[in-house]
Amino acid sequence: MIAGWHKHWQSRSPRERKVLAAMAVIVALVLFALLVLSAQRARDRLLPAVLELRGQVAGMDRSVSELARLRAMPVTPPTSTDLRLLVQSGIDSAGLTSSLTRIEAVDAQQVDVVFSAVPFTDWLAWVEAMQVQRIRLNGTRIEALSTPGRVNVTATLVRTGP
Repeated sequence: MIAGWHKHWQSRSPRERKVLAAMAVIVALVLFALLVLSAQRARDRLLPAVLELRGQVAGMDRSVSELARLRAMPVTPPTSTDLRLLVQSGIDSAGLTSSLTRIEAVDAQQVDVVFSAVPFTDWLAWVEAMQVQRIRLNGTRIEALSTPGRVNVTATLVRTGP
């Protein structure tokens, strides 16, 4: 087959060979230009997805950092003390007693609390302090107030196992 092409090429005049070579170069350049144009279009189409994925990776990195921080926290052994008393003690030590509207033990492992006009950052710090004692939020409803930084909170806390 190659011999056939070689024979065909040799049968052409030098001028025809130059024209055919020039046409081959032009066809190769056009195909290369089409390839580059297609790659550029694909790049432009995929760039937003890449940026979104980079944002997701950054979020995952933050989650990993938070997980490492939480795992590094000292483990407090579960206590047999009444959960309502533990939660009340945590509220008192966080200075949130004035904002506490209601605290009610649902059962031995669950307590409902209601805060009125509590500073949101103080409430978050209290929740974190409760997590150290293996008391976690099971459900919560937070309502922003017109006063900046103040919220009404209804939350259910549960005792978690080791």
